[in-house]
Amino acid sequence: MKTSIFLLLAGCAILTSCEPNTDNPNEQEIVTTLRITATEVPVWTPLVFEFNDPDGDGGNAPTIDTLHLAASTTYQVSLELLNESVSPVDTITHEIEEEGTDHQFFFVPAGVSITASYDDQDSNGDPVGLHSTWTTGAASSGTLRLTLKHLDGLPKDGNINTGDTDIQVDFPVSIQ
Repeated sequence: MKTSIFLLLAGCAILTSCEPNTDNPNEQEIVTTLRITATEVPVWTPLVFEFNDPDGDGGNAPTIDTLHLAASTTYQVSLELLNESVSPVDTITHEIEEEGTDHQFFFVPAGVSITASYDDQDSNGDPVGLHSTWTTGAASSGTLRLTLKHLDGLPKDGNINTGDTDIQVDFPVSIQ
């Protein structure tokens, strides 16, 4: 049952950002790629993992990399969101940075020992999550759900249920 739910969630990952495009102010832009760059401290070798859905919502299933991380290790993590279906590629990350007070990432592990702490904040001093520190524990496997919430003027109360979900991806994780 859990596998079916995971596959359903992975296949239905929400692929929109909150900013309307300039042609139609009511249309949301497409996020085709969520890229995680995890740099092990103090080795400083970056690991890159991606969620990629080049045809957008519907159509072919997205590809989702497994996060292969070392046990008992600290990583500096940055997130990048892109729409690669247009030329030039649209970097949605910039919009999240510009509208930081209306956005927050949440990191929810299931079955794996990962803790995440925010390394960035908006103009009010509240967390955003484009930059974070992840610390792994013992060897394990499971998932890490990354959720970007759009708060549209709502207060950042640390509640993942506040606001609208812009994108949510369950990354498989293997800690060894």
